[in-house]
Amino acid sequence: MSGLDWPALMQAGLRGLGLRPAEFWALTPAELRLMLGERQGAAAALGRSRLDELLAAYPDGTSAMGKGERDE
Repeated sequence: MSGLDWPALMQAGLRGLGLRPAEFWALTPAELRLMLGERQGAAAALGRSRLDELLAAYPDGTSAMGKGERDE
């Protein structure tokens, strides 16, 4: 399974954006996301609440590094 919801993407591209099938299939997933208004980049990817979740799940000092290695 590809992990992409093709029926929803096709509906968004063909109905929502008015693309022809050939235009839709010529796009990369990144281009389609951009056309649908999804933002990408560091600012959109990680907010403070998600950072706090990651810090709680992976606190400093408990990494799987071997002895003598430093976390820098």
